[in-house]
Amino acid sequence: MSSEASKTAASKPDSSKPISPDDRARLDPVFMQVVLDVQAQVQQTQPTQTGNLAAMFHKETVGDALQGLAMLIAGWNQNRIDGAGLARAVKSLRALDLPELAGRMEKLRQIDEG
Repeated sequence: MSSEASKTAASKPDSSKPISPDDRARLDPVFMQVVLDVQAQVQQTQPTQTGNLAAMFHKETVGDALQGLAMLIAGWNQNRIDGAGLARAVKSLRALDLPELAGRMEKLRQIDEG
């Protein structure tokens, strides 16, 4: 990816970022470990408040997080970091009060840079 394209992707957090097939093959275990760990932790969360309304919002937020993770996996299988999926997952993780997991997910955008 050119430095100009990299700057454009970095300035638009919802934009997808291409990953070379070689980087994808090399980094696949790391990517999947992060995504599956986040998925497991999201599925173990409980509503922070009691009541049907809190349970409904919690279920919806968990669903959004899982959908974002699914979008990330689908994008990864197409050699890219799906920006919309990443944004959706990060937003949901923050709503679930999981900021450390949101931070881990945000780092996936730079997975091929280190």
